[in-house]
Amino acid sequence: MTLNKIDELHEKREKLYLGGGEKRIEKQHAAGKLTARERLALLIDEDTFQETHLYMKHRCTHFGMQDKEFPGEGVVTGSGLVDDRPVYVASQDFTVAGGAVGEATARKIQSVMDDALKTGDPFIFINDSGGARIQEGVDSLAGYGGIFNRNVLMSGVVPQISIIAGPCAGGAAYSPALTDFIIQIRQEGQMFITGPQVIKQVTGEDVTAEDLGGVYSHTHYSGVVHLEAEDGEDAMDITRRLLSFLPSNNTEEPPVYPELHEDEVEPVEELNSMVPEDSKQSYDMHDILCGVLDNGDFMEIQEHWAPNIIVGFGRIEGSSVGVIANNPMHKAGVLDIDSATKSSRFVRFCNAFNIPVLTFVDVPGFMPGVQQEYGGIIRHGAKMLSAYGSSTVPKITIIVRKAYGGAYLAMCGKDMGADRVCAWPTGEIAVMGAEGAVNVLYRKDITEADDSDAARLEKINEYSETFANPYVAASRGLVDDVIEPSDTRVYIAQALQILKSKREFRPQKKHGLIPM
Repeated sequence: MTLNKIDELHEKREKLYLGGGEKRIEKQHAAGKLTARERLALLIDEDTFQETHLYMKHRCTHFGMQDKEFPGEGVVTGSGLVDDRPVYVASQDFTVAGGAVGEATARKIQSVMDDALKTGDPFIFINDSGGARIQEGVDSLAGYGGIFNRNVLMSGVVPQISIIAGPCAGGAAYSPALTDFIIQIRQEGQMFITGPQVIKQVTGEDVTAEDLGGVYSHTHYSGVVHLEAEDGEDAMDITRRLLSFLPSNNTEEPPVYPELHEDEVEPVEELNSMVPEDSKQSYDMHDILCGVLDNGDFMEIQEHWAPNIIVGFGRIEGSSVGVIANNPMHKAGVLDIDSATKSSRFVRFCNAFNIPVLTFVDVPGFMPGVQQEYGGIIRHGAKMLSAYGSSTVPKITIIVRKAYGGAYLAMCGKDMGADRVCAWPTGEIAVMGAEGAVNVLYRKDITEADDSDAARLEKINEYSETFANPYVAASRGLVDDVIEPSDTRVYIAQALQILKSKREFRPQKKHGLIPM
């Protein structure tokens, strides 16, 4: 009798493991997509996945639903290890009713989210769904509400990663938007609130699903997506790499990988020649970052959106750091609405998860212009001040070249709470650039001079010699040290060692009010 029941168990499992069946699995493969279980097999360490609620069933009796079965309720949930560290996962199964979310589907997802919060482990949600199960009406919507609420509860407690591996439309798109990082697969994932058909009916605009919500639109235009993947396998590799930089929860320190850095941290001579002598000439800040970080390994986040600022993860002596840097290759590294939003969000994430922040400064100021002002550059720029000012993790600022005006403060100047500020000899710290300053300070003298051009040039040179260097700020204690560029890696490593024990106490409050 026992053997018969065990055989029955195996039969039930095998049937449920097939999801929507062989034909629908073949259709999924024909579309170039992996199945829900294939994705998890690539993500989770072998033989460590423990599935939950495989036998869950819906209870809907409307619209002929009482006769319908949805194996696994269209989602595979459970826990496992990624590089020997626990994670919780939910992987939507498009072969089962298009992965539509009903009440039972949502309960499965909510259950693993609750478990992740209890044990303090990351949550990964692989999205591939047509949206809410219409037949279940308000129960389906309530299910989504429960997921969103848990996303908010988990925010800042455990890392949350969303993978867009198929359609993610309507209300379903809000769960990924509430998570920390979104990875979208090219040509497979689409993400939008209203689809092409609805848009055409309402506005008359004709657009394809890919143009509306594909990878390019979200990595270049909206900034919604943080990382893009070539295919399903690449998405799982990116997820594993991203997790390697992150702690499991907000009470832990980031993981340390001693084997990923050299035995000794030594000067990097190449850094001495990376900044051009002409202060107007551009260069690629990525080269400097790769020269400072362990093995030149840098995982950039939101690479194509607001490229005038760079954010991402690296390591110093095997320990994770978050990096924010102006990039003179794009818009001269100026701060604008998008770059302010991008950097502020990243700083807040690092602070929530105890990841030290390195800031590399070469900023000529905030972007001027009517559209920037109308778009709220004041409010968005203030986000950076709020993000840096409220963060309590170790903060190290390296002034590479220009650090002008309010943008100097927004890039974590000493008075914004930086624990260490060092400058290269090429650093220029001032209220504004020499040309702009001379126009304000010496306008009358230049106008009345016999040779106004010569007089203006003389004043520019005089101002540059006085202020276009780091020594005035250093004399005021706003720069802790002026260092040779080649010593930057050593300087940062030593500072991080000292700052490991940093403790900073703030006024008691429910939460600060960042300018939204």
